[in-house]
Amino acid sequence: MITIRPYKTINQKAWNQYVENHPKATLYHLSGWKNVIEKTYGHKTYYLIAVKNTVNRCQMSDVRCQTTEIREKKLTTCNQQPATHYEPSTINPSNPINPSNPIVGILPLVHLKHFFFGNSLISIPFFDMGGILADNDEIEKALLHEAVKLGKKLKVKNIELRHTEPLKWFNSDDFQHKTQNSKLKIQNCAFQTRSHKVRMLLDLPDSSEKLMKSFKSKLRSQIRKPMKDGLKSQIGGLELLDDFYDVFSENMRDLGSPVHSKLLMENVIKAFPDKAKIVMVYKDNLPIACSLVVGFKDTLENPWASALREYSKLSPNMLLYWTMIEYASNNGYSCFDFGRSTPGEGTHKFKEQWGAKPTPLRWNYITLNGKPFDTETSEKSKFDKAIHYWQKLPVSITKIIGPPIRKHIGL
Repeated sequence: MITIRPYKTINQKAWNQYVENHPKATLYHLSGWKNVIEKTYGHKTYYLIAVKNTVNRCQMSDVRCQTTEIREKKLTTCNQQPATHYEPSTINPSNPINPSNPIVGILPLVHLKHFFFGNSLISIPFFDMGGILADNDEIEKALLHEAVKLGKKLKVKNIELRHTEPLKWFNSDDFQHKTQNSKLKIQNCAFQTRSHKVRMLLDLPDSSEKLMKSFKSKLRSQIRKPMKDGLKSQIGGLELLDDFYDVFSENMRDLGSPVHSKLLMENVIKAFPDKAKIVMVYKDNLPIACSLVVGFKDTLENPWASALREYSKLSPNMLLYWTMIEYASNNGYSCFDFGRSTPGEGTHKFKEQWGAKPTPLRWNYITLNGKPFDTETSEKSKFDKAIHYWQKLPVSITKIIGPPIRKHIGL
């Protein structure tokens, strides 16, 4: 029998072990992101765990065991194997998670609720990946059913699951027909998958020297140019956070986007102290480019990178990305994730020149009112109307008013 239960702190080790051992897991499935988001922005989180309960079926049918004789007969013939079905009524957190009751699936959800930006459950906001992680299709479906139940209880408009691989059953007519006629009550929901964004992934050799030799001569000269011009890079931790945020916040202002709270980056580094690093590029002592990287398994992820536009002629971005890739290659990572891009746009072309290959992101949407997800009125397009005015604000002002807005934008 599969039961769904809420995450508790006592489950942290088991949760993370499941993530570490699952072949489709991503950095953003780790439990540390729950604390990062809660401590930074105060959003409610709902981390769901699917557990395979090995139970004595006689314990579930005591009402039919009216006599000692019948009860003894059942005890000698009952099957100790777990049932494979799932019903919403089986949510029961009483049995501890252990080898007899192992985790077989997880779903991290964050509730973003705002009168203007909307009311959604997202797995997970602010980053490219998340979604359901499970042992098989049936457990994936059980977790989705529970997410829909939760969404209806919270009166959200939609649920957004950010996957790196497709849920092959998600858009099938068979699945949607069954859910409309089941006890699991997913009536009046609309399902949609979008693959409008890609991850740009670069396979790495076991040393940066080999990597440099693999580049074309033009790219090698572009990497060396900022070094010849006196730019220097540095890798560190919290001691570089102020420099990082100065560059990051100015770049976000220039892009017309509210900046994240500096506390978000601080909490990421504290949550993953051995895997998270800040990378800086300096002209003399002036910070002009920055990034934050976090390692997971064989991949070094790059969720944030920025450079000051006024120094673009010095190509600080080339040194910034080379420093990240060099660090990844020399520290045992076999893949570097440049992050999310839109095919055909400038950032996509920049990443492509390094040899990075696109891998589609599959973002699944479930709207609970039965209507298709409306991309025209999504949170980003709402904010796009204010970009022109935002770009004219002083950076000091955007640092104050940006985070209270940015916390409600899931992208």
